[in-house]
Amino acid sequence: MSEERYGEFVLVRRHGAGHVAELVLDRPKAMNAVSTAMARSVTAACAALGTDPSVRVVVLTSTHERAFCVGADLKERNSLSDAELLRQRPVTRAAYTAVLELPVPAIAAVHGFALGGGFELALSCDLIVADRTAVVGLPEVSVGVIPGGGGTQLLPRRVGAARAAELVFTARRVAAGEARELGLVDHLVDEGRDRDEALALADRIAANSPVGLRAAKRALRLGQGLDLRAGLEVEDAAWRAVAFSGDRAEGVAAFNEKRAPRWPGE
Repeated sequence: MSEERYGEFVLVRRHGAGHVAELVLDRPKAMNAVSTAMARSVTAACAALGTDPSVRVVVLTSTHERAFCVGADLKERNSLSDAELLRQRPVTRAAYTAVLELPVPAIAAVHGFALGGGFELALSCDLIVADRTAVVGLPEVSVGVIPGGGGTQLLPRRVGAARAAELVFTARRVAAGEARELGLVDHLVDEGRDRDEALALADRIAANSPVGLRAAKRALRLGQGLDLRAGLEVEDAAWRAVAFSGDRAEGVAAFNEKRAPRWPGE
């Protein structure tokens, strides 16, 4: 396993052959509250991972024992003038966008608190694995703002408009069991197992064609919100992009020869 640090608060670990990259939130003294510096580091790390052809899956994890991420750094926010807050906005927004626009499948491994911007980081991933200590929610209206890291758009796409409205308007925190029932998280695992289970899931995904994975994610994301006819056109374009790839040829050959594929990644 190799490691590379992005600024003070973000670490990237490469597992095995490097096909699974772990993006680690590492600001334990602040329960991973997203400061300006941390936001810049998340953006930089995602930019590097997104352009690395060897990366097939990204897993977002935390070093804090009791929190995935508690959201925006409100202490820092309290020190900013209105003008400074306005200048900070593109920086923080870019971090959430960078996670959301990763071209490969992304999995959040959540334990403890994932609130506000912390839950929005998880929502920006394709899948969320949570352990039984997880507490999630978007409490922004309780401090006079709204979810600004994609929450008002990502949550209704995950659980429906009415359920998202109730959760945003009440600002309530949701414990792990109910979160799984409501569809706020995808996998509920035993306490302390979120990272291990997320990495195991990533390994299973990473065994598949890197060309296929990127195209499938693109089709899934671009098709959201479109009517069926338009969505099928998105799917067809993605199919055409992979149908004559080296990965497709290798996948068919490996199937017929009854062996594991050796993906060229092109």
